[in-house]
Order: sequence, then structure tokens, then C-alpha cells
Amino acid sequence: MLGENHSIHHEFPNLHEKIDHLTREDPVFRDQVLQHDKLDKQIRGLEMRESPVGDEQMETMKHQRLQLKDHIYQRLMKA
Repeated sequence: MLGENHSIHHEFPNLHEKIDHLTREDPVFRDQVLQHDKLDKQIRGLEMRESPVGDEQMETMKHQRLQLKDHIYQRLMKA
């Protein structure tokens, strides 16, 4: 769905406490969450405004977001 929120807190609602803890304690994790959420906001903005961006560029951005989400999820499961 276009414009859907995929922020980390939205994606993992049952892990809010772990997310908050790791965000405070682990600078690498914090950077990944910030990168993911910033990229998600950019993607949603482009989708909602129908901004002129090529399909290939949009797919690249979505792939990057998915990779970050996977890394974040793996770190959450290790914590």
C-alpha cells in the first residue's frame, strides 16, 4: 500500500522496549534505526506526492530499507 508507515516501532510493535533500550545503549543499532526510519519517510513522501523518481531508484530505496530492517530484527533477536 502506498504511503504506509514502515518505521521500526510500527513494524515491531511487540518489541518497543527492546528497541528503545538498544537505541540508548548501542550506537550502531541506533544509527541503523535512524537510517531505516529516515529512508522510510523519504519513500512515503515520494509515494504520497507521486514525485518524479524512477521505478529502479524506488526499488533500490525499498531494498535498502528492507536490508536495514533485517539487520535490526536480527539484532533485536540477539538481545
